[in-house]
Amino acid sequence: MSKPCVFFDRDGIVNESPGPGYVERWEDFHLQAGFVAALRVVAAKGWPAVIVTNQQGVAKGLYSEDELDAMHQNLRAALRAEGLDVLDVFKCVHFAADGCDCRKPKAGMFFAAAEKHALDLPRSWMIGDSEKDVEAGDNAGCAATIRVCPLDEKTAADFHVARMDEVAAILEKELEPCA
Repeated sequence: MSKPCVFFDRDGIVNESPGPGYVERWEDFHLQAGFVAALRVVAAKGWPAVIVTNQQGVAKGLYSEDELDAMHQNLRAALRAEGLDVLDVFKCVHFAADGCDCRKPKAGMFFAAAEKHALDLPRSWMIGDSEKDVEAGDNAGCAATIRVCPLDEKTAADFHVARMDEVAAILEKELEPCA
């Protein structure tokens, strides 16, 4: 039987946004306390969590895919130190212009995660900080989306908050326990 999942974007959600650039080294990766709090709620409700991230910096040659994977291994080690983890991390390392199926707002990473881990996309949630994340969640058929961005920005998300530290309260209220 498949389970619903909470999908998280990475930069700006899991870790502090690097702004217009890229997080190229683990030393520049700063885990957000709001993500840890949200992940704690997700875990307590019995839901798996998956990170889905566009990482065009690999295609640009700013860092290698191995370096990116090492960052994600360090992230998971940091989460395990908090008594948490994510089920998986899916990444798109292509140029935006490549037209691949995995780059958000397309839903290829969601479909790959669903196939690999028997996830129920129509009951799943997507949390991101850009409209592309919201579109990707919608394109994957997710039940709900949360966008974290200034409240004066328009969004098609089901929930809209200004800061990542507001997400845990929404998940606490809205997610049904999943055995």
